[in-house]
Amino acid sequence: MPQALLTGTVVKAQSGFFVVHTPRGDFTCHLRGRLKKEKRSTDLIAVGDRVEISTQSEGGGMIETIAPRHSALARTAPSGYKPRGGPRRREGESQQVIVANVDQVVLVFACAEPAPHMRMLDRFLVIAECARLPAVICANKSDLVTVEQAESLFEVYPRLGYAVLYTSAETLAHVAELRHILTNKISVFAGPSGVGKSSLLNALQPGLGIKARAVQQVTFKGRHTTVHPELFSLDSTSFVADTPGIRTLELWDIEPEELDGYFVEMRPYVKDCDFSDCTHTHEPGCAIRKAVEAGHITPSRYESYCRMRSGDLF
Repeated sequence: MPQALLTGTVVKAQSGFFVVHTPRGDFTCHLRGRLKKEKRSTDLIAVGDRVEISTQSEGGGMIETIAPRHSALARTAPSGYKPRGGPRRREGESQQVIVANVDQVVLVFACAEPAPHMRMLDRFLVIAECARLPAVICANKSDLVTVEQAESLFEVYPRLGYAVLYTSAETLAHVAELRHILTNKISVFAGPSGVGKSSLLNALQPGLGIKARAVQQVTFKGRHTTVHPELFSLDSTSFVADTPGIRTLELWDIEPEELDGYFVEMRPYVKDCDFSDCTHTHEPGCAIRKAVEAGHITPSRYESYCRMRSGDLF
């Protein structure tokens, strides 16, 4: 009688080994040889992929099938990168998947200590828009400021359609609401250092921030290094990837003329510019600059656009 297959999620992928989280526990698996023959311009298998495995008597397993992805947080592969499960390819030919089947990006910034870096936040939002992923803004350390101060710092973003949670790992403010948002999803956490991400993860689940920090110390060293993220399970269907790898998603994946499409408030005005190739920085008849002057587009967001357009990091 054929062995029944277990369904699970790949939570770690490194050096040909894949840890698969299943209802019966975690199994360290290899990829079935016939799957390796499939030719793709992206990773054949990545963290976040849903798979079926057969188990072995010694506690390991074999990945038998890989389900199609509904999304991926990815970047252009660096030169010499070998896609997981596939042959080495030349630069520009392949996509490096950081996390597959991502449902949302959670951008963690502090209300104070350190003060929020809004141009960095805007950059992360562009990355999320490019990947077509919903973004949730987590304004952490809300206990260090008044409610009014916190809301004034991030007031532009709810108007743009982005959910903002004012959390505190110290007082546990809105931590339960954040956990609800994470339920039954694969979520990627990202944000600058010092904003309390580890404390927030620990508030969600004791010890989770310590595990995530250990992964950070081993991986993501250098702009062109291979990314080895890891998913951490909150429960059998809820996973979090705390990955600084999102920082390596430089705007090389986004053409300058596409940038305005990833600023949600600019999209309605682009078609009204006098020039189809308008950069929105100096041309006459620019509908976006008129919208800024009229107060329909926030000057700080427009400045973020101009800085990104000119190639500045933040």
